[in-house]
Amino acid sequence: MQFDFYSTHSILVARGSSVNLARKIQERGGKSVLIVTDPGVLAAGLLNRALAQFKELQLSVQIFSDVEADPPIPVINQAVLAAQECHADYIVGFGGGSSMDVAKLVALLSSGKERLEDIYGIGMAKGPRLPLILVPTTAGTGSEVTQSSVVTVSESEKKGVLSPHLLPDMAILDAELTLGLPSHVTAATGIDAMVHAIEAFTTKRLKNPMSDCVAKESLRLLAGNLHQAVNFGNDIVARENMLLGACLAGMAFTNAPVAGVHALAYPIGARFHVPHGLSNSLMLAPVIRFNIDVAHSMYAELGQIIKPGLKGSSIEQASQLADYLGSLAGELGLPQKLLEVGITERDIDQLAQDAMLQTRLLMNSPREITLKDAATLYREAL
Repeated sequence: MQFDFYSTHSILVARGSSVNLARKIQERGGKSVLIVTDPGVLAAGLLNRALAQFKELQLSVQIFSDVEADPPIPVINQAVLAAQECHADYIVGFGGGSSMDVAKLVALLSSGKERLEDIYGIGMAKGPRLPLILVPTTAGTGSEVTQSSVVTVSESEKKGVLSPHLLPDMAILDAELTLGLPSHVTAATGIDAMVHAIEAFTTKRLKNPMSDCVAKESLRLLAGNLHQAVNFGNDIVARENMLLGACLAGMAFTNAPVAGVHALAYPIGARFHVPHGLSNSLMLAPVIRFNIDVAHSMYAELGQIIKPGLKGSSIEQASQLADYLGSLAGELGLPQKLLEVGITERDIDQLAQDAMLQTRLLMNSPREITLKDAATLYREAL
């Protein structure tokens, strides 16, 4: 047995804890802070209580709020420039996965010692980086505990930067920030987190006992609270369980990488601007069915956590799990088919070609996915 397990140095789980963000930074020696977020978070007022303490402590703070979903290179460059112009010595990512991913890259690149185009891939980023705190406002990506950041580099392709240097110094999990999430966002991000745990548990490469452990606990929390969080959005206990579940799923997949679902979901997001969680949801059941022959025992084990009481052989239980997950989006009010998000038969060949570019993800699939397989999976998802 041999493996490395990486995670964020400090994880604070406490309701209302984001209010004390400025004090946490001041205690760590920060004097000039750039907060990276998106227009929705700003408009919703989620930063207001945290910003009050910056004023109280007379701590310099600037806000970059131009983050967009699936952030492209120009957005990252603009955020880096904002950090340089305000001489930031501390970076905060406050928002969903895109805001946190951009914040990681800003912390790494604002010194000017590395260029984005040189650090795509595994272990290419060498550091150092500025001190970094991440505050998720959705229960989905787990970016606050991952060593990766995803960049949209063209209409058809995303690239990842993967390095331990991207792990923040601290993650703050404040479930109160997620109380106002719309039900469709709660549903999509919740399924996204479940995909992270499922793929981490069934990955072909780097699977390890610690990732398996947190993946299973993640799924217990997520599957057990998703419907409650979607249907009763002010249930703080359900919200907190979802936030912690997403965090544990992030721990799992940053150490045991995701695979085919993500490889097929990325082109959907890049070409059709479908939110990442929904893209994953649309491809989840087809990929599980594709993998059943080689991974049925693992899917059956997870099935007993996600949908306790599944009966029959491990192959039968895995099939029942795929059926359940295939219907889950519909139960929660999300699109269930690619046609519902504007994708048609004429798009399939291009999507399949795009998916083949995701080599770092495809290599983790329990069963090899060829160009022909990818096209078949997209057609199944139509």
